[in-house]
Amino acid sequence: MPSGRALPGDSRPGDSRPGDSRPGTGPVALDLVSAEFLAPRLRKIAFGSVVIGIAVAAALAFVAPVWLAVLIGVVVGGPAAVSGWLGLRRRVWLDGPLLCSRGLRTRRLRMPEVVTAELTIRTAGIDQISLRLYDGRTPVVVPLALYTKGGGRELPILALRTLADSLWTTELVPAAAIASVLVDQLRAEARDAGLDERPLYRAVDLVRSKGRTPQATLTDREVAQLLD
Repeated sequence: MPSGRALPGDSRPGDSRPGDSRPGTGPVALDLVSAEFLAPRLRKIAFGSVVIGIAVAAALAFVAPVWLAVLIGVVVGGPAAVSGWLGLRRRVWLDGPLLCSRGLRTRRLRMPEVVTAELTIRTAGIDQISLRLYDGRTPVVVPLALYTKGGGRELPILALRTLADSLWTTELVPAAAIASVLVDQLRAEARDAGLDERPLYRAVDLVRSKGRTPQATLTDREVAQLLD
């Protein structure tokens, strides 16, 4: 299973804006799915939702007060349009010691000041494992991998390596342990190892085997088990 490009039709970032993952461009993207891959679909969703909302409002305006027609149009088309817009904005990247996450607003934390580092797992039709970091002021979540039956998507090698190096700058033992897990994951991806040899997949399997669903946070002991 190729890493960071696991499903057909994926594409790499093509420019050097903040979050680009190419060497030598400064900030390193930590997006599990590239912005270029998602953008066309999200634009269609946002535009289509706006069109539907306007059409509903226009149709209702003939039989209802204009303010009510507009309100219903916003209710019908607004949520999907906002969701598409947020998807277009969503980015995660490392810029030196700063880990940045952009959604409705941009969050920034300094990696050397991190006081909490945890691996969290959400199990459903698609299983997701994420890194949750907190510096005492700002929480940031970095999705590391998505898995389905027999496949999935993982952070590419450069992103994993940069994230692991950044975790080593903290003074937290859990952060160092997670960095070691990411290094093992990087090695597994580099040799195109099977799923059972990949620490991030084993973490999901560990949670499932213990029945800790649909959400769980790995203990320090469980993180250490991934290194065995």
